[in-house]
Order: sequence, then structure tokens, then C-alpha cells
Amino acid sequence: MATKRKSRPAAGAELARTLAARIAAGRARIGVIGLGYVGLPLACLFAEKGFPATGFDIDLQKTAKLAAGRSYIRHIPGRRIAPLVKAGKLSASSDFSRLKQMDAIVICVPTPLSRQREPDLSFVAATAREIGRHLRRGQLVVLESSTYPGTTEEVVKPALEARGMQSGRDFFLAYSPEREDPGNEQFGTAAIPKVVGGDGKLALDLALSLYNAAVVKTVPASSPATAEAVKLTENIFRSVNIALVNELKVIFDAMGIDVWEVIDAAKTKPFGFMPFYPGPGLGGHCIPIDPFYLTWKAREFGIATRFIELAGEINTAMPRYVVDRLIAALNERAGKALKGARILIVGLAYKKNVDDMRESPALTLIDMLEALGARVDYHDPIITAVKPSREHPHLAGRRSVALNAANLKRADAVLIVTDHDSIDYRAIGKGAKLILDTRNCMARAGWRGRNVIKA
Repeated sequence: MATKRKSRPAAGAELARTLAARIAAGRARIGVIGLGYVGLPLACLFAEKGFPATGFDIDLQKTAKLAAGRSYIRHIPGRRIAPLVKAGKLSASSDFSRLKQMDAIVICVPTPLSRQREPDLSFVAATAREIGRHLRRGQLVVLESSTYPGTTEEVVKPALEARGMQSGRDFFLAYSPEREDPGNEQFGTAAIPKVVGGDGKLALDLALSLYNAAVVKTVPASSPATAEAVKLTENIFRSVNIALVNELKVIFDAMGIDVWEVIDAAKTKPFGFMPFYPGPGLGGHCIPIDPFYLTWKAREFGIATRFIELAGEINTAMPRYVVDRLIAALNERAGKALKGARILIVGLAYKKNVDDMRESPALTLIDMLEALGARVDYHDPIITAVKPSREHPHLAGRRSVALNAANLKRADAVLIVTDHDSIDYRAIGKGAKLILDTRNCMARAGWRGRNVIKA
């Protein structure tokens, strides 16, 4: 009697069992593509859990620093990296042919918006094609980059299958949205539950086992598209609520009411209220961008995302509101026009205590103020020089000035954009003629001088 040949599903199951055993034994080799604010902490975490981890990046400066045990991200110190490199658990490379050696490959590349505010998946697509060139049977590939529902199956999967291999049979594909909060000391990568959606049960089980070995908890989703939708929902929730308090700020200011006082009182209610705080505009790589990924995808189904887009309009308008408040304050308090005025912006990062300036409203404010004829300097204790960016390339290389008595006295107005903890706000209060505070820093520092205007 002829021996039956193994069916394709059985072959996939056998490969999955082999990989699952390597993960369970802590021997699976993990490759992380993209060594930024998401990829670097993830690679470190896997290495700390005992897995041999290799970070891949096209930026040779990043890979060289990691190979030397050094860091380039403030909240991930070199003292965390160096022992992992010395122990041989963490390495870095720009040689993508080494992807073939990996058992699991995690994609953590940027997903920006185009100038037309449409999804730019060029980094994801190029990375998927590169993986496809080196893909071998039995590997697990996980996309972590924030994107619209359908990307894993519509963009990544075809690129990986282009050379004849099949997801679920020859390799395994999943999506698990990154949930990094840079600078959050309470919730590092290991302490944040991971949502996971797999292209089939084998892929789901493998991705769950991989992340279960590294993070506090995993949450299975029914599909990659569902997991992709989870990420967008989280950030749209924040975007909409921030837009709400930004609008309330404008309304209450017209009524002579302090919105921060209102929020602080409202949050004493033990149910039915969650505090969000206004600001000068949205920043970072998620909240200003992710909602537009869903609005773009929704058009494919003929659906208008009016609520989401309204929130985007409100948040995008906040830098203009801040500039208008500054113009009025200079006129009323100093009898001075904005044109020719010296403005010192305090804080360039998009959020406090990090060295990340992606999508920072400070950059937009610098451009707006200089377009109106102001002379602008900035101080940031963490970002000493403006890094190159796609939206503000002309600002690259501009350097932070000292926050000293001379510079405070020279400025016609100080505009607080980022509330770094290390800044001496009382010194600003004592030395500045006029302060526009977009973060309520001065009140929190106990300064109630008449030179402060909340914006």
C-alpha cells in the first residue's frame, strides 16, 4: 500500500511545532527591523528574556552605536544595552541577508502620512519585499507598525508570498500593534499587554507564544485586521478627547474660566469621567497620524468619518490659536507687534521628558511665528539640536539656547510648548517679561505672576 504524502496543512503544522519548541526553549532567534522608539526597546526586551536578538536598520550610525553597546534614545540608556551586547544576546546589523538566520522577524518601521495626508506605506512595503527576498520556511513574521485594517493581509502577505511560499503552510504571519509610550516609567514594553492577530490559527498561536515569553499578557484577536483596528481605535479615542478639551479651552477662555481648574475638579468624580488635557497641538508618531489612516481606508467603503475628521481639524488648528493668543498678549501687555519680536520657545519635544520631536507642534509654531516676522529661539534641555524631518527640513541643525537670565530678559515673550520636568519654571517666571503657557506649567510650579497667560 502506497505511503500517503503529507498534506500541506500538516506540513505547516510541523513547521509550527518546530518553531514553537524553539520559542519555548528560549532559543528562537529574533530579528527586529527598525531600531527606533519601538524597535529598540523591543529588541532589548527579547534579549533580556534570553533570546538571541538582532536589530536591523538601514541607518549605519544606529547599528554602529548598538554594536558598541551605546544608545541613541534618551530613555533607553547605554547601561541597559551594553551588558546585552557583551553577553552576545543583542546585536545589530544593516545586512538584511541575515534575516534568513532569524526564526521570528518583527517589523517596526515608520508609517507616516504623505503631504496629501494619505497613508505612506513605502517603508512597510519595502521591508516586506526585503524580507521576501530572504524568507525561508518555518519563519514567523509580525508587523507592529501602526496602519489601517487590511495592511498585513493586503500589503505584507503578497510581498512575502511573491516567490512561491504560502502563509500558513511555509511561513507564518501576524500583526501585533506597538503600544510604546516613550518616557513612561510605569509602563515599559514588558508591562504593556500585546494584542495579537494571526493569519490563521498556527500563526496566532506562534505569535502569542513569542510575546507571552516577553510581556505581561497577550490578548488574541480574531484576525490581523481586527488587531490593526484596535491600534487605530486606541489613538482615535485619545485624539477625539484631546480635541474636545482643546475646544473647551477656547470656549472657557472666552468666558474667563480656567479649563485646567475645570478638569482638575471634574476628575474628582469617581466614575463617568476621564481627564484629558489641552495643549498647543498634537505631536508624536501616532495620535496626529493614525486617525487619518482610518479615514482614508473608510473612503474605500464609501463611509465619511465626520467625527474623526472634526477632531483632526480642531487639533490641527491649535497652533494657530496659540499664535493668535501670543499676538494679542504682546499687543495688550507690551504694546508690541509680533513682527520683529523676539520669542523664546521652551520645549521642542512632542511630549515631556523625551527626545522625540516627531510631529511636534513646536516645529509648526516656529514656522508660523517666523513667517509672521518674529525672531524665534528655542530651549530644550533634551533636544540640543533640531533633527532633520520631512515636514521641517529647513529647521535642521538649529540649536537650543541656554535658559538663563540674559536670554529670558532678551525675549519679548516666552512660549512654553513642552513641559519637561527638568525645566526651572520659577526661574522663567522671575526672568521673563511675558509668558504664554500652553501646558499649565507655571501654575503647577506654584507661580501665579501677572506675566503669565494661559494659552
